[in-house]
Amino acid sequence: MAAPSSSSSLTSKLRHLDLGGEVIGVHFLGRSAAFALGTGGIVLAEGDNEQRIEAHKGAILSVAGDARRLLTGGDDGRVVATSGDGASETLFEQRGRWIDQVASGADGAFAFSIGKTAHFRPAKGEAKSLEFPSTVGGLAFAPKGTRLAVAHYGGASLWFPNAVAKPDVLVWKGSHRGILWSPDGRFVITTMQEAALHGWRLPEGANMRMSGYPSRVRSMSFTAGGKYLATSGASEVILWPFTSKEGPMGKQPTMLAPRDTRVSCVAAHPKEDVVACGYDDGLVLMVRIADGAEILLRAPEGSPVSALGWRADGGALAIGTEAGKAGLMVF
Repeated sequence: MAAPSSSSSLTSKLRHLDLGGEVIGVHFLGRSAAFALGTGGIVLAEGDNEQRIEAHKGAILSVAGDARRLLTGGDDGRVVATSGDGASETLFEQRGRWIDQVASGADGAFAFSIGKTAHFRPAKGEAKSLEFPSTVGGLAFAPKGTRLAVAHYGGASLWFPNAVAKPDVLVWKGSHRGILWSPDGRFVITTMQEAALHGWRLPEGANMRMSGYPSRVRSMSFTAGGKYLATSGASEVILWPFTSKEGPMGKQPTMLAPRDTRVSCVAAHPKEDVVACGYDDGLVLMVRIADGAEILLRAPEGSPVSALGWRADGGALAIGTEAGKAGLMVF
């Protein structure tokens, strides 16, 4: 990747897309960017080609993905898998219920939640379900294996669906929503309903509180190798260090790309110490962590950036906004 410069811009490389609905999430399936829309549709974009799939009869509420498929959960009670060739398959359906969360696991396994209940579906074997103390706020598979982290009111639970033992409960007062494992599996991080993050260092479950945000954190992403956790929620990108065994405890975060408007979405480059960040006014920057150098990728267009996704090789970035204006950039 070319070295970022504070005065440089790649905006001429951005292919603009008008998707017609809020972008809930975006994920690359091979070389195609798969945009999931609040209206229930999915748009696959590669080069000058676009393919539209009506995946849900209603709104898409949750999005996850792996190298082969995009998983979406809808208010039509369905979990749908969409592949890079545009084929869609209903993996689960329960009419009259909402699929609040979805998560993609290894070897074709996936998980989803309906209200207080989390459901695990392996590619082969027995399906499992477990009820939690409150509505499930987030689901995430561990980097290796089938262990699930489940966010809920009062903390998070670590569940081995194939084990008889009860889940390990990580306690912290408050409402926990999004949840994420560190790439090495040593930390679990949640976004809170309040303007803070919370984390636990495993296996001892030591608490890590990351506060000081002016608004709620809605987006977080570990950088390559898990060295930093990049987050939204402020008028700059907040980077918490995870290079030591204690994680960020006792350490100050790094702050990058300050502006007079809030960061709404972040996505770390899969291979390099670079972060893409989107703002409430639609602007998108690419920022190098080492020195804070910036490249402008998208000029502000008024609507908050709601989704960012890198291609697995780091050679392309997909951008989505709340207004349905999107972009695809190949470097």
